[in-house]
Amino acid sequence: MDINQPVKDSTIYTIEINALNGNPIHLDKFKGKKLLFVNVASKCGYTKQYGPLQKLQDAFGDKLVIIGCPCNQFGSQEPGNAEQIKDFCERNYGVNFLMTEKLEVKGDQQHPLYQWLTKKDKNGNKSSNVKWNFQKYLLDEKGQLLEMFESSIDPLSSKITDFLK
Repeated sequence: MDINQPVKDSTIYTIEINALNGNPIHLDKFKGKKLLFVNVASKCGYTKQYGPLQKLQDAFGDKLVIIGCPCNQFGSQEPGNAEQIKDFCERNYGVNFLMTEKLEVKGDQQHPLYQWLTKKDKNGNKSSNVKWNFQKYLLDEKGQLLEMFESSIDPLSSKITDFLK
């Protein structure tokens, strides 16, 4: 995939991204559910948020899809390969929510997903910068950006769960 591919229109559903196992993720199959994108890392002070993220997926899985996006751009805190990341998440936190391939969330090689999430001219809502691991982006059932949550916001915080009730 060309990381410089233009976003075809202002919808999240046209963005190409692969799962941790290399298979394509078709975001359009999640229409009708909220999406929560989180850039994740296994050696971060916020890594323990994997547990609450899994609890959030378990509690709201009928209307929410969590997609973890491994990223090694902040303090090299996600050095592992796909197999190591998968094993770490399953063994330590029982993670079974969807995980993407490792990607860049900022800079010249920013993945198109994060270009869309962070640029108002693409998402139609607001611009933001990814400041650290475990920053969260919540989208509504139509694929529109609802809100961005800083890394310090617990996934089970009412700031997030109020959107899911």
